[in-house]
Amino acid sequence: MTIETGSDNSEKIWKKFLKKHWKAIVFLVVGVILAFIGAILVYLWFVEKAQVTGLVPATLDLWTMGHLVAFVLRVIFWEVLFIGVPVLVVALAVWRLWWERFPHEEKEEYKREHLFSGTRSRSRNEGGGISFLIFIAFIIKIYLDGNWNVPFAAWTFDYLVYSCVKVLGWVIIIFGIPLAIGGTVWLLYEMKKNP
Repeated sequence: MTIETGSDNSEKIWKKFLKKHWKAIVFLVVGVILAFIGAILVYLWFVEKAQVTGLVPATLDLWTMGHLVAFVLRVIFWEVLFIGVPVLVVALAVWRLWWERFPHEEKEEYKREHLFSGTRSRSRNEGGGISFLIFIAFIIKIYLDGNWNVPFAAWTFDYLVYSCVKVLGWVIIIFGIPLAIGGTVWLLYEMKKNP
């Protein structure tokens, strides 16, 4: 008698799913490739238009933090408008029509075997927020220093390095100290609770 582990069951259900629905998987891969190519084309289109319209300077040494933020926000807008929304609408429609065609027993088997809701690594899915937070704090520091519209070429290396260190210090003070206090209080509470 062999005992099947959770990962063996997961492999079997995925193999069964892939064998039965290989055409849909091919369609999905082609769709992802087309969306990726479309995103690149929209990005290149916007880069050209941003320079022609004067949204950003043609040479990087003349860029300012204002140019960078405006450029990134507008790229996100156009990518969402031209790629994100159509992909989302098509994906939801295809998924809904495709999933509705499955027999009830097959749907239940996939749900029971956790085909689409398997265990995920927390460490892989977390951690991007702190980088974004530090970037936002860096933008705020540049603005407060009065360097919002100063070209990057005018910045000294010392200014950049010390700005990054100060921002990191702010983030540690604002978030680290309360987290350390909360963690210490929680640890003391847990130690008293479990002798």
